[in-house]
Amino acid sequence: MKRVLRKKSIDHIVNELANSKDSLKKNLTVLDLTSFGIAAVIGAGIFSTIGKACFSGGPAVIFLFIFTAVASGFSALCYAEFASRVPASGSAYTYAYTSFGEIFAWIIGWALIMEYSIGNIAVSISWSEYFVSLLRNVGLNFPAWLSIDYKTAYRSFSEGLVHPYTDAWTSAPLIMGKKIVFNLPALAINVIITAIVYMGIKESKLLGNAMVLLKILVILMVISVGFFYVDTANWNPFMPNKVYGVMASVSAVFFAYIGFDAISTTAEECINPKRDLPRGMIYSLIICTVLYILLALVLTGMVSYKFLDVKDPLAFVFNQRGLNWIGGVISVSAIVAMTSVLLVFQMGQPRIWLAMSRDGLMPKRFSKVHSKYQTPSFSTIITGVVVGVPILFLDYDIVIEFTSISTLFAFVLVSGGVLLLPDAVKEKNKFSLPKINSRYILTAIFIMIVVGLNYYEPSYFSNLANYAPADKAFEWFGTTIFHYSDDNVQKVSLQIFYLIFTFFVGLSIWKNLSLIPVLGVLSCMYLLTSMNIHNWIYFMVWMVIGLVAYFSYGIKKSKLNPKNQIN
Repeated sequence: MKRVLRKKSIDHIVNELANSKDSLKKNLTVLDLTSFGIAAVIGAGIFSTIGKACFSGGPAVIFLFIFTAVASGFSALCYAEFASRVPASGSAYTYAYTSFGEIFAWIIGWALIMEYSIGNIAVSISWSEYFVSLLRNVGLNFPAWLSIDYKTAYRSFSEGLVHPYTDAWTSAPLIMGKKIVFNLPALAINVIITAIVYMGIKESKLLGNAMVLLKILVILMVISVGFFYVDTANWNPFMPNKVYGVMASVSAVFFAYIGFDAISTTAEECINPKRDLPRGMIYSLIICTVLYILLALVLTGMVSYKFLDVKDPLAFVFNQRGLNWIGGVISVSAIVAMTSVLLVFQMGQPRIWLAMSRDGLMPKRFSKVHSKYQTPSFSTIITGVVVGVPILFLDYDIVIEFTSISTLFAFVLVSGGVLLLPDAVKEKNKFSLPKINSRYILTAIFIMIVVGLNYYEPSYFSNLANYAPADKAFEWFGTTIFHYSDDNVQKVSLQIFYLIFTFFVGLSIWKNLSLIPVLGVLSCMYLLTSMNIHNWIYFMVWMVIGLVAYFSYGIKKSKLNPKNQIN
C-alpha cells in the first residue's frame, strides 16, 4: 500500500525543474493564459452542444450554465491554488502526486487522456461538420463518405435516419468488399494542429490569440444583433421540462466549460506562473460564463427551444430569421473557434505525458524535448496519433460523454487534494486560496437543501428509495449483459451523493475544513449524478485498463521506487 501512495513533495518538484536540462521555453503572460483559456472553453460547446442544452432545458438552461460555472469556479480556484504552489507541467496529475499519492496521480493522468485527447476528437468532428457545411454553402460538394465516421454512416443507412450525410454509405467505394467511410477533414485538421504545436509555444500563442479575438467579436455580434430579434413569448414557459430537463443537459453544458484547466499544463512555459496562472484561469472562466448566459437567452428568445436540437444552433436561428449572411459569418467563426480549441487541447496532452514520463510512470521518450523548438516532440506526435485514429470510427455523442465524466472526476480529485495541502506562507504577487471555515456554512447549506426539497417536493427523498422496473438492456458487442432503468441509475447516484454530502458536513464540523474546495468536490459530484450508465461503465473499463498499465509498468519504473533511486 505504501508503494502506491508514495508522494512527491512540492519542494522536490520545484528543485527538479530548476535542475532540469530539458525545460520548456518561457513565453506566456497573463494575457496569453487568459486567451488560451477562452480559446479552450469557447469552441464546440458554444457552437454545437449549446443547442442540445437549450432544447432539453428550455430558457431555464441558463441556471445550469450558472451552476456549472460555479462548480467549475470552485475547481478553478483549487487549480489556481495548486498552480501557485507547483509551477510545473502536468496539471491535475502533478497536483494529485503531491496530495494523494502516486496511484491517484496515475488515475488522474489516465483520466485526462479522455479529457484532452478524446475531447479533441469531438471538437475535430464538429469542426469537420462546419467545414463541409461551409463548402456546401459556396457550391462545393465534398464527398459524403469522406465527411462522416463509419458507425454513424452505417446507422443512418440501416435505420433510415434523417442525417445530412444519408448517402455516405451508399456512395462509399468498396475495397475488398468493405465500405470505405471516414472523416477526412477531421483527420486533416488534427494533422495540421499537431504540426503547429510541435513547432513551438510561441507560434501556438500567436495563432491562438488571433483566433480568440476573432471569435469573441463574432459572439458579441451574435448577441448584439440577436437581441433585436428576441421574442419574449419564447421564454414562456421558462422551464418547460422542469428540473429533470435542465439536468439532462449536464454532459452538453459541462462540455462547454471544459478547457480552462488546460492552462495549468503550460505552467512551465509561464514567465510568472505563481501569479499569472491563477489569474488566467479565473479571468477566462468569468468571461466565458457571461457570454454563455447571454447567448443562451438570445437563442431561446429568437426561436422556440423546441427547434434548437441542431448541430449548428447559432447559424440556424439567424437563418430562421432570414439573416443568412450572419449564418455564413458564424460558420466561418465556428471553424476558427474550434481550431483554437484543438490548439489548446493538443498542447495540454503532451505536457501531461511529459510530466508522467519525467516521474518514470511512462517511457523516457515521452519526456523528450525538441532541441530547436523546445516542445515535448515525441509526446506531441503520439497525441496526434491518439486523436487521429479514433476520429475514423468514434461518433460525436459518445466522445462528449467520455470527456465530461473524466473531467468532472479530475475536478473532484483536484478540489479534494487542496484539503490535504499544508497551510502555505503568503507571498506578495502570488495567488492564495481564501480559507473560509466550512463548519457552520456547509451545515447551513445542507439544512436549507433538505428543508427546501421537502417543502417543494414532500415525496422527494422517499421517491429516491422507490425503484422503477428495468426497461432497458445494456449490450456489449451485441450481447445483453444486464437490464436497467435510467431513473434507477440516477436515484442510486443521488443516494451516494447525499451520503457523501452528509460525510463532509460531519467532517467539516470535526476538522474545520476549508469551504471552497469542499464546495468544489460536492458541486462536481452532483453534476456526476446526471451521467448515464454507459458513461459509468465505459469510464470504469477505461480506469481498469489504466490500472493494469500502472501495475505492469509504472509502479516498477517510478522514480520514487527505491530500487530505481539506488540504480
